[in-house]
Amino acid sequence: MDILYTIEEKYLEALEELDYGQPQKAHYLLKEIIQTEPDFARAHYQLGYIYHYRFKNYQTAGYYYESCISLEPEFPDVYVDHLSLLITLERHKMIDQTFKKALEVKGVCKSCIYERMGLYAEKSMQWLEAGQYFQLAFINALIKEEKATINDHIERLKEKKVQRSKFIYSIQ
Repeated sequence: MDILYTIEEKYLEALEELDYGQPQKAHYLLKEIIQTEPDFARAHYQLGYIYHYRFKNYQTAGYYYESCISLEPEFPDVYVDHLSLLITLERHKMIDQTFKKALEVKGVCKSCIYERMGLYAEKSMQWLEAGQYFQLAFINALIKEEKATINDHIERLKEKKVQRSKFIYSIQ
């Protein structure tokens, strides 16, 4: 018996497969969706997610994230993951552009965006900037667990500053 799916039903099935730890099946379903309806931005986002986190194919993930943004620039979910990918790839100019655009999109997790930027600044040893981003992330956090995670980032940053100052002091 042949069962006909709507695009949305197939999309939801792909999400279920992803939740059940079946990225290959989800990948197959999402590719079918894009073949049928190439402008279905959410399928592009989910493919980017799979390539980014499951397959570790960053170039392809970037392609799909950018496709999603070009098809539906107001889709908020894509920005956090796209920003994370750009930070991983150290695409400095695109990081700043994506950060600014993400803050303009309604529904985007601002706390998550500021947190990613804080981690990026911390990685670059820009302690002051990282602290400012973490403070903004904390202010925008809505969930207790998010605040706890961001607080951990702030404490770790403080420890690094102390460690760095001790290290410099001992060398002199």
